[in-house]
Amino acid sequence: MSAKPIAITLGDAAGIGPEIIAKAFRDAPEATRGCFVAGDLATLRRAAGFITAPGAPGLPVAELEAAHQAWDAPPRCIPVLQVVPARPPVPCGQVSAEAGRIAGDCVLWAARAALRGEIAALVTAPLHKEALSAAGPPYAQYPGHTELLQAEAAGHLGKSLSELPVRMMLANDELRTVLVSIHVSLREAIAAVSFDSVLQTLRITHAALGAALGRAPRIGVAGLNPHAGEGGLFGREEIELIAPAIAAARAEGVDAHGPFAPDTVFMRARAAAGHPGEFDVVVAMYHDQGLIPVKYLGVDKGVNVTLGLPLVRTSPDHGTAFDIAGSGRAEAASLIEAIRVARRLAR
Repeated sequence: MSAKPIAITLGDAAGIGPEIIAKAFRDAPEATRGCFVAGDLATLRRAAGFITAPGAPGLPVAELEAAHQAWDAPPRCIPVLQVVPARPPVPCGQVSAEAGRIAGDCVLWAARAALRGEIAALVTAPLHKEALSAAGPPYAQYPGHTELLQAEAAGHLGKSLSELPVRMMLANDELRTVLVSIHVSLREAIAAVSFDSVLQTLRITHAALGAALGRAPRIGVAGLNPHAGEGGLFGREEIELIAPAIAAARAEGVDAHGPFAPDTVFMRARAAAGHPGEFDVVVAMYHDQGLIPVKYLGVDKGVNVTLGLPLVRTSPDHGTAFDIAGSGRAEAASLIEAIRVARRLAR
């Protein structure tokens, strides 16, 4: 286990992020040991109140002066490092530029701390993309966490964005999937399927997952079109772009196979008790193609991992859930799993 602490960023303070963070520290003390919240004390104190039954003892929230003090926090206590200016909590369930800026500032602080080597990993609670955009510069230019972290890491390394390609992997106990494109329109996602983008995704997946598994991963590749194009009848991207990229990756030693029909490859890769999947991971051509199968199998255990960054970043597999924010009903299982995955990857 890394001796450095793990930062959990606040997420959108108007959403369920603070509540699930509070539940994680309350319900999973073994997972959250050595973790702290990069966020806001008042928001976490309010969240602790949301999950405490009337008349029950309150969940303690402790202010840290430095990140390393997280190891000294007692179990079932929420250690918080105030990384944004103190202010009253924003209203729950409402999109606001203020909440977007707070969320962005927390991520930026944690990213920089990770790049300086001060923390072992960051686990990001959900932010709201509309609120992040409303916050204005510099956050309005980033569709989400992934792009913000990529830009910050590239700047730290003195590289251009093209020199630091990243990919999103969503994983649970049964299935892993890596995406060729992330947060773009479907029209743009189709245009983003190219020989270079598929080959780059295969290289990143091979390197990152291989390091995590300790062996070369077996990669199944989904086609773009129905039935993977049916020999060109339903589209030629598989013939002209995807299959050549797979062949090039295989020539480099990547254990990639396909392209396979998108409506069956995820079933082939799914692992069950006593029955490992045919593939360790599926490379999907666009966001919903890859994420719908994983989320259908259970949001409560899904974890988002950003591949290609010079730091460890994980997050839960769900959004801000403004409709239930402040009710104390949100489940923390995915966040707890994200913390556990971050700890394993940070070793």
